Amino acid sequence: MTASSPSAGAAPRSMTVPLTAFAAGAVVAVLLGVVGRLHEPTLAGTTDLGFRTVIEMKVVVSIVVGVLTVLQLVGALWIYGLLGSRAPAWVGTVHRLTGALALLLAVFVGYSCLWALGLESGRLESGEEVPLRAVVHGVLGCAVFGAVVVKVVAVRSRRAPGWFLPLAGGLLFTLLVVVVLTSAAWYVGARGWPSRSGY
Repeated sequence: MTASSPSAGAAPRSMTVPLTAFAAGAVVAVLLGVVGRLHEPTLAGTTDLGFRTVIEMKVVVSIVVGVLTVLQLVGALWIYGLLGSRAPAWVGTVHRLTGALALLLAVFVGYSCLWALGLESGRLESGEEVPLRAVVHGVLGCAVFGAVVVKVVAVRSRRAPGWFLPLAGGLLFTLLVVVVLTSAAWYVGARGWPSRSGY
């Protein structure tokens, strides 16, 4: 009987996992973009989650998503030992819960954006040109959900290379921050806290 190799029992690392995840994420992002372009925007079927208007819900919930996203980064850095001290056991649980909450809230906001506004570019029916900020926001908003697919695969896979999870998490973090900055942060900076006016 021969001795087993040091890697025996360990799942082999494979580039197939990240490549497949990025392909699936790209498909999700493109499909959301197509739905956003083809769907006739309407407020019917949207929800305000108890806020006074849909726009108020989007701004406030997006800011909450932004805060949770920053907490996700802090949690990840702590778990990886990059904050100078070892993370207590509860940090992993809090990290997963805040991530799930951020995703749930992002789905509400993303649905409201695509359903109520669609993916706008060029000129509106009124002749008003869609600002570049709104175009970037819409495209990257679709990309966020593709990045969620990539991140979920990275978290679940035991066969992916070691760099895949940090890359997937960093990509999702960056996209979420830019999406929040080009929507809720822009709105608050340009118009102040949301009023009762809605859309």
